This record gives sequence, structure tokens and C-alpha cells, in this order.
Amino acid sequence: MRAKHETPASKLPIHRIPDEELVARCLDGDQHAWALLVEKYKELVWSVPLRYRLSPEDCADIFQAVWLDLFAELKNLRQVKALRAWLITTTAHRCYHWKRRLQAKHSATLNEPEWDPEDTNPSFLQLKLQFERQQMLRDAMAELPERCREMITMLFFEEPARPYEEVARTLGLATGSIGFIRGRCLKKLRDVLEGMNF
Repeated sequence: MRAKHETPASKLPIHRIPDEELVARCLDGDQHAWALLVEKYKELVWSVPLRYRLSPEDCADIFQAVWLDLFAELKNLRQVKALRAWLITTTAHRCYHWKRRLQAKHSATLNEPEWDPEDTNPSFLQLKLQFERQQMLRDAMAELPERCREMITMLFFEEPARPYEEVARTLGLATGSIGFIRGRCLKKLRDVLEGMNF
């Protein structure tokens, strides 16, 4: 007998479960769905206070506050398809006001630009698009086979990038094959991103 909240989509990787399904299940009291929703977007939410260059403690406080905001507002969301944008805007809003309070408290001007999520400032809109694209890239990376995901991470997302010899040793491959496999993996990533209209 099928469990109350078990659907075919539940068998999908987390980034493939539609937000509409997760939100509906959350509203139905499914705590596992809430955990999946947080897991799906935790990196997106965390990336915003990092961009504002807040301390790790402040980032953690804002992260928790945003998820509390979402929990309180979940039943009032008008467009669940816009959840990603809602998370970015809500997090940026909290960061903006958090930083303003810090400035007032310390009476010092911080050198970071101020992005007010309540206006249509091109710099904020550009930043919002950047966060959305980063989330799409994370989702696309999750679509790749594990070896491709590991290779692309080591070559392009680690600082500094690992040399081919180290990548080959870690993945159990011949050093001479890294360039060819890298090209195939990047093509797979590009195909996934194109399918997402990246």
C-alpha cells in the first residue's frame, strides 16, 4: 500500500521534485517534504548573506530566519513557481536590513554596495539573476554522473584547481585521459543547462 505522500515524483533526485509538490506536501504536514525543501535550496539561501559579506554567525542567523519566514508564509505563497525568487528576495531583504543595523550600531560605513531588494535597482536585479543562475548550475551538476561531477568540481570549482595528475589519481584514471573525459563531461553539463534554458 502506497504511503500517504508517496508519489512518483518523490523517487526523483531532490532538485527534480517540483516545488509545487514539496509545498503541497509541507502544507499537508509532511515534515520530510519540509526537510527536502530546505535541502533543495539551502545553498541558494546561504549564498546571499555570503555575498553581503556577513560573518558566519550572521549568515547562520539570517539562514534560520528566512526558513522561519517561509514556514510562516507557505500557505500564502501566490506563485509557488516563483519560490526561488521569493527566497532570494526575502534573504536579500533580511541581509540589507541586517547590514543597515550593523552600520548604525557601529557608526561605520561598510564598503560593500547596498542592494535594496525593495527597489528595481539594476544592480540588485543583476545579483538576483546571478543567484538564480548559480542555483541552476547546482541543479545541472546534480544531473551529471558522479565521476563527471567530481571531475568538474576539482577542475573548475576548487581553489586552486587541481592538476590533472591529482584528478587522475583521485578518480583512478590515466592522466592522459583527463582532457578527453573533461570535454565529454562539460558537453553533458552544457546539454543539461541548455535544457534548463540557462
